[in-house]
Amino acid sequence: MAVEKNKTPLANIPQQAQKAARAETAPAPMRRYRQYLFIIALGALAASFGVLTFFVKTIHSFPIDLVITVGIQSIHFVPFDNLLIAISWLGFWPQAGFISMLIVVVILFFGLQWEAMSAIIAALAASLLNVFIKDLIQRPRPANAIVHVMARLNDFSFPSGHVMFFVGFYGFIGFLVFSLLKPSLKRTLILIVIGLLVGLVGISRIYEGEHWASDVLGAYLLGTLTLIAIIGFYRWGKSRFFVHQPVAKPESSNT
Repeated sequence: MAVEKNKTPLANIPQQAQKAARAETAPAPMRRYRQYLFIIALGALAASFGVLTFFVKTIHSFPIDLVITVGIQSIHFVPFDNLLIAISWLGFWPQAGFISMLIVVVILFFGLQWEAMSAIIAALAASLLNVFIKDLIQRPRPANAIVHVMARLNDFSFPSGHVMFFVGFYGFIGFLVFSLLKPSLKRTLILIVIGLLVGLVGISRIYEGEHWASDVLGAYLLGTLTLIAIIGFYRWGKSRFFVHQPVAKPESSNT
């Protein structure tokens, strides 16, 4: 008789879970409204990048680029200067590859296989797409005769590879932190650090004279589109291949 009583609550668990999920889910009209807003925002990002790319390809230089570079390079505050230089340094090889792999190893340490694989894909996708667009547009980098250039790089300028990598890879890490960690001071601090890295890397590339502001803007636009695609890919694969991936070992039963 006791066994029968214990079966009843277990049988109701799926129904209770569905009821709780419905309570936490937005109504259908609200979900459709959010979906429309997302599609509009996505289209605006793609259109903005397309228009900017067209003008970069046909005009090559904009007066506003020089104004912005001169303005940023006129800032002389040693801690801020050193911070920008350090952030740019993080985006160069081999340190960028080493830090990325270290982060992937940490993710694997927690048993998150699909998250680690998606992070690797995020890094590769952002980098390879950047190289493809650069070779397609072939925009020259700023000349040392016009602005101060800290280091002369041999590849093309549009869009910024640093910015695309930071938005694609670190942006995806930020998404994982926000999605997988419970609200806490630790999560907040990690998100703040990631946000500062992603936000300041664009300024750092202009400050060092290795990119125009339009290079940075294009990279933020295309990097955001890349990040959205990576998150969509992650969610697609998560629901199919790694639904039951173990995060903690199940307790053994002796009964």
